[in-house]
Amino acid sequence: MNLKLYKPLCIFDLETTGINVGKDRIVEICILKVNPDASRESKTWRVNPEMPIPLQASEIHGIYDEDIKDAPTFKEIASKVVEMITGADLGGFNSNRFDVPLLAEELLRAGLDFDLTRFKLVDAQTIYHKKEPRNLGAAYQFYCGKTIENAHSAEADVMATFEVLDAQVGKYDDIPKDINALSEFTFHNKNADLAGFIGINANDVAVFNFGKYKGQEVKEVFKKDLGYYGWLQNADFPLYTKKVFTKIQLSSKF
Repeated sequence: MNLKLYKPLCIFDLETTGINVGKDRIVEICILKVNPDASRESKTWRVNPEMPIPLQASEIHGIYDEDIKDAPTFKEIASKVVEMITGADLGGFNSNRFDVPLLAEELLRAGLDFDLTRFKLVDAQTIYHKKEPRNLGAAYQFYCGKTIENAHSAEADVMATFEVLDAQVGKYDDIPKDINALSEFTFHNKNADLAGFIGINANDVAVFNFGKYKGQEVKEVFKKDLGYYGWLQNADFPLYTKKVFTKIQLSSKF
């Protein structure tokens, strides 16, 4: 094993009813627990999501309502999941953006705590994107089948960039074609929560990424408008986001 582990690493994957972290549910979870001595164990659970599985989701992962009608709910297996991941770190593929946030929601919904600070998170997709060529030349070859002549000259690069962007929009049916929506699609923020409602500004302070206080510091908003905190707790936000809001609200008293 190439990995150097100081405590167990739990690699996990979720199959779900959809991709909305706040609303969708787990229909299958598999956890591979790898120990520092390279020994390993794995567990897989089918889960009744207590809601219909959309056909579009079933066609992707092959799990239909009939397959899980007699399966336990997540709440019924939650303690087993916690037992397996306690004292371990977490890993997956695109796990930082999806699997970890959704698992946190399910655990909190089941009445069990999930504290992100207790885990180190390792996302194999991020490593892949950082280590394999992701520069303009690689994109130009991949999307346009061409090699940039005079690479790194401003003119050649801007011409290639436009061709790549235009080819991307033509290649993928699920990304927007208009600039306003495409701008939103391509923007990344550093966030304090898992779903991206709470951003981190240049001063490393939590700010709202949405609503009437967008861009303002969460702590300062709660000091002047505590009612807004109450509204957030009753609104349709992910549970982990609400937990972060609560932590900030408590700190705003001091």
